[in-house]
Amino acid sequence: MSTETLWLGIGFLGQIFFSARFLVQWIASERVRRSIIPPAFWLFSVFGGGTLLAYAIYRKDPVFIAGQAAGLLIYARNIYFIFRETRAADGSLDPAGRS
Repeated sequence: MSTETLWLGIGFLGQIFFSARFLVQWIASERVRRSIIPPAFWLFSVFGGGTLLAYAIYRKDPVFIAGQAAGLLIYARNIYFIFRETRAADGSLDPAGRS
């Protein structure tokens, strides 16, 4: 297998992860009959965005790199909020976000 073929596979894997987040969101929303964004949406966003960022770096595409890097910051921040909210709900964090 050539390096180019391997990176194409990585690029497609990232696209599969990134696209799966919409399927996860759709299924979760259908279950509760309202629009929601489950934590898995953000996890697929990070995995897909990270994989696509690696592919963009390999391709040396500055537009693609900037887009994926900016998105990763947003996805990671949402995961942080979910983690903090979960810790607050179980009593290990006060409402102001302190341990």
